[in-house]
Amino acid sequence: MARTYRALAVFLSYPTAETAALIAPAMQTLAVDGIVPLALVRRLGPLAKELSQDDLYEVQSRYVDLFDRTRSLSLQLYEHVHGESRDRGQAMVELLKLYSSHGLELTAKELPDHLPVFLEFLSQRPAAEAAALLGQAAHVLEALRERLKKRQSSYAVVFDALVALVDKDRNAEALKALLQEPEDNPNDLEALDRAWAEEQVTFGPDKVDCPKAALLTRLKEGAA
Repeated sequence: MARTYRALAVFLSYPTAETAALIAPAMQTLAVDGIVPLALVRRLGPLAKELSQDDLYEVQSRYVDLFDRTRSLSLQLYEHVHGESRDRGQAMVELLKLYSSHGLELTAKELPDHLPVFLEFLSQRPAAEAAALLGQAAHVLEALRERLKKRQSSYAVVFDALVALVDKDRNAEALKALLQEPEDNPNDLEALDRAWAEEQVTFGPDKVDCPKAALLTRLKEGAA
């Protein structure tokens, strides 16, 4: 199951030439591990082709429009739970402590609630524990899935796969509350400026480390 979490993290990482090279191994991992239903693995095919064969700049642009410029689709999990409240900062401090206690150290610029980072952590935990931790975010994953399906995005299948890994009952009320929140339009630049007026929380001293590069290094090591 550890390799399955890493494989799904590859699909949700910022697209680069390096991540494109990891897509085929990720598909093979998902098929061999057998944790994600094979029918879902096959449905990942169009996204796998898109990420590995389409023009890189177009793929990056689609990714940014979806996940970086559309707050309701943010891959920062606590964004959907705490927004920019003080509670989010404290929750991320606790998550950092959890990561550190199990040997996962992040760079100063990496946010611990970033979904690919969270999946990397789950890949290092026992199967039952990982599934239980993923279950705590099930309502967020389901809300993201539904929003991506409304946009007819090929990324929705990744969230189908993640939801399939959850081993506990869904929080229907929490999901309903999330889906009732208004969805933002990434092309509304004035609204976008208002939404992102406050800089995202960071931890530790200011460094030039690239969080995406740090995550990619760990993913590549896991695929080796």
